[in-house]
Amino acid sequence: MTRAANAPRDAIDAAAPATPRAGHVTLVGAGPGAADLLTVRAIRALRQATVVLVDDLVDAGVLRYVRPSARIVHCGKRGGAVSTQQGFIEAMLVSEALHGERVVRLKGGDPYVFGRGGEEVAALRAAGVAHTVVPGITAGIAAPAEAGIPVTDRRWAQGVLLVTGHAQPGHAGPDWAQLAHTARGGITLVIYMGITHSADITAALMAAGLAGSTPAAVVQSGCTPQQRAHVGTLRTLAGDIRRVGIASPAILVIGDVVRAAALMQDGGSSIDLPTPRAATA
Repeated sequence: MTRAANAPRDAIDAAAPATPRAGHVTLVGAGPGAADLLTVRAIRALRQATVVLVDDLVDAGVLRYVRPSARIVHCGKRGGAVSTQQGFIEAMLVSEALHGERVVRLKGGDPYVFGRGGEEVAALRAAGVAHTVVPGITAGIAAPAEAGIPVTDRRWAQGVLLVTGHAQPGHAGPDWAQLAHTARGGITLVIYMGITHSADITAALMAAGLAGSTPAAVVQSGCTPQQRAHVGTLRTLAGDIRRVGIASPAILVIGDVVRAAALMQDGGSSIDLPTPRAATA
């Protein structure tokens, strides 16, 4: 039975106690999906935490490392769904630390790779709150690996570029023309949060000169029992995503490294990947 979270402390109005204890915030990357992809350092931080703020995409199995007395606060952040405001999360981190709590901000993937970790650390620094960051495995590396795709391979790619397919409201999105030029130079494009705009993204890349025949793949829910993968080309990718029914969260991979995928080696195109095996001692 899932442990219910107590009501979170009022992060906006609560004042620090008259005799404050020394609080601390640790931003922890929970990895791309499976709980056994946590690092030892992440587990240690979870075991020491008195308050844990958990992102929506974190596997529930990760919470088994949290002590029973800790308060768990779910603060979901997912595109197209009701999400906790970022400012509220930052204020809560500061408030709980000023009340002497050992706080873990638990994020899917890596805190500094499209995880808003930089924004949260800036808020903690401004408030004078002690903090550390525990890196995690990012989905842009792990999800392709689950599909047999090395994001770099000296036969095809000399580097990899991680980019978001979802522009912040009021801000310009990625320069797809420049990215097309970069990809033509032997750099793999790994695109986060790109499912909704996949047709616009692929059209922009082709309009800028990236060949429609460029191998491309999508991996949904990587490193989880629900993971699925599909391979095709830049020209077919957006239509394939609609036809096959791929949904978020998913990673797009564009570049010749997709040729290494087991699907392409076997002459296939779409598959539900086998469930990752649990690590053994």
